[in-house]
Amino acid sequence: MLRDTITWDRETGTVEFIDQTLLPGECRVVRCENIERLAQAIRRLEIRGAPALGVAGAFGVALAVHRSTVQDLSALQQEASRAAALLTQTRPTAVNLAWGIDRVLSCIMASSSPEQARETAVREAIAIAAEDVDLCKKIGEHGAALLPDTCTVLTHCNAGALACVRWGTALGVIRSAVASGKQVSVIACETRPLFQGSRLTAWELAQEGIDVRVIPDSAAAHLMRRGRIDAAVVGADRVTRDAVFNKIGTYMHAVCARHHGIPFYVAAPYSTIDAVSSEEDVVIELRAREELAWCGDRQLLPDGVEAGNYAFDATPLELVSAVITERGVFHPPLALENMRGIRRTI
Repeated sequence: MLRDTITWDRETGTVEFIDQTLLPGECRVVRCENIERLAQAIRRLEIRGAPALGVAGAFGVALAVHRSTVQDLSALQQEASRAAALLTQTRPTAVNLAWGIDRVLSCIMASSSPEQARETAVREAIAIAAEDVDLCKKIGEHGAALLPDTCTVLTHCNAGALACVRWGTALGVIRSAVASGKQVSVIACETRPLFQGSRLTAWELAQEGIDVRVIPDSAAAHLMRRGRIDAAVVGADRVTRDAVFNKIGTYMHAVCARHHGIPFYVAAPYSTIDAVSSEEDVVIELRAREELAWCGDRQLLPDGVEAGNYAFDATPLELVSAVITERGVFHPPLALENMRGIRRTI
């Protein structure tokens, strides 16, 4: 197994994380000592993936108060609020980031002294990270039961250990299926433009000896039509009452899977469910033109040509065969009815 993607170092009171922009060529662990550096890491996708962002947000607020020299409680709470606002603005689409931030911020606001605020913030953030490990294992167990004993699974982007603390959501389903003795082969879409599928998913699975092959995003429909894919499993950055928001290209795969009668599963923690919102309420992150215009040192887009670099798309829930969470598997339309009753607690 890989080391944890993101952790709290108790000895130094800092956050450590794997810089995912360097993979697969280099696996470097970064020690982060301040909130500005952590915010930069989130914006640059050194840390990415909805569950990992939730943990990063929690660690970030804890880091801000733990490293602060302020001794007045009110001033410390204001500093925590500023840190929370800075982190929340880094990625607008994934709901887990704000969820993790708000959980720790609430502990700080309920504290009666600066010492208690610092202690409870760190404790809550560490608890969130531990919960992530546990819930990913449960997601894996629930999802593994849905896969045939022998199958080829398509996945898009990276919803593995690198997107969480450990184990993963979509890849957690695959890991758990393999661990149970099922014969699972994986087809990973390269996931343009930042290649999270080829750089991260393929690297993760290869590290563990799980059979994986990478294809261009546009080849998935061809393989579905030829009967080469038995199921698709993806993660999610947000699940509203009518849609799943995940890496751009997910909707295309869901449409093709429905046309070819292939089950399309979404694996995500319960904290990703945002049943108070609809698709129209969610801001889809638009990332820099440079990510499309350049690949390393090679220019791919002529100067002066605009680019629409959408980070996510929305897949209507009616195209989803099941939403797999740590609390169980929800099948539309039952999932729709259940999610309408959910209110995220902070």
